[in-house]
Amino acid sequence: MPEVHFQDLGLIDYKEAWDFQEVLFNANVNAKIENRRADKVVTETINHLLFCEHPHVYTLGKSGNESHLLLSEALLKQKGATFYKINRGGDITYHGPGQIVGYPILDLDYFFTDIHKYLRFLEEMVILTLAEYGVEAGRYEGYTGVWLDADIPKKARKICAMGVRCSRWVTMHGFAFNINTNLDYFNNIVPCGITDKQVTSLQKELNREIDVNEVKQKLKKHFSDLFAAEIY
Repeated sequence: MPEVHFQDLGLIDYKEAWDFQEVLFNANVNAKIENRRADKVVTETINHLLFCEHPHVYTLGKSGNESHLLLSEALLKQKGATFYKINRGGDITYHGPGQIVGYPILDLDYFFTDIHKYLRFLEEMVILTLAEYGVEAGRYEGYTGVWLDADIPKKARKICAMGVRCSRWVTMHGFAFNINTNLDYFNNIVPCGITDKQVTSLQKELNREIDVNEVKQKLKKHFSDLFAAEIY
């Protein structure tokens, strides 16, 4: 079974976590380039799974529209939030305390070289975790992420957003799963560029505060099962 090295970074500044991802991502990409040139394995790639929470921050993906941020620079500061244009796919989203952000930095050559399957596996990990809380979730055709009541357009609401980057089958960025998230911060953006859908959290759905560490353990278990990986 492939090994995946797990780290919980706790509450960490977005840019600090992004820089850390880049270090791990670039190490794997460079190792693969070196191995290909040598036509043998000179340096082993290392799979990572990072969990964290961020202070209030909005991030805009490569294909995103900056007009989907509905705050001026002054209002951003007033709300104690920051804003970054980043190198993942997708549009704009929010990260903040009470949200589990997951960054798998995987060499998909250990698993399968199919980015769509990779995204479906990340979605399934969250869907299976929600099922343990009695929350039925699924996918919304044409969109990534995890949704509730996706078959009822007027009630459909997103509980987990996703956006990834992949180069030479090495991944970075990942998912943002709303647990005890302050959903008011989503009112300052057009979440994921979708104008007519709501955002929700596990706390809102169950009407109680959720043990975030318990959710993390469930996510790790489902990640390990789906990817047939040993987590250390």
